[in-house]
Amino acid sequence: MSDIPRLDEEALAELQDVMEDEFGVLIETYLADSRTRIVGLNEAFEAGDADRLRKAAHSLKGSCINIGVPRLGSLCFELETLGDIGQLEDAEPVLAAIAQEFQEVSRQLENFSQEK
Repeated sequence: MSDIPRLDEEALAELQDVMEDEFGVLIETYLADSRTRIVGLNEAFEAGDADRLRKAAHSLKGSCINIGVPRLGSLCFELETLGDIGQLEDAEPVLAAIAQEFQEVSRQLENFSQEK
């Protein structure tokens, strides 16, 4: 997993060029939305709802890919796959990895939006 970049700086730079002054708002919206989605992932897991987990992971994966955070997107894909096959017993460490990766992504995205 470590060979997948945490941030796709080229994609982020392109988004920043397109969004201009609204780039910071985009980042803040992504971060707030992702926090909510991660809560939803955990709720689906706790409820034992594999289909809800799959759908929530798929949705977060798309957001991650669109904003330029491929490593987090890859973890979401892994969780989506576990939900798809109903293998919730293996989901807990992936959920933990998603939470940890999101913390790092949050910090780096905030730094990225302030630097540029």
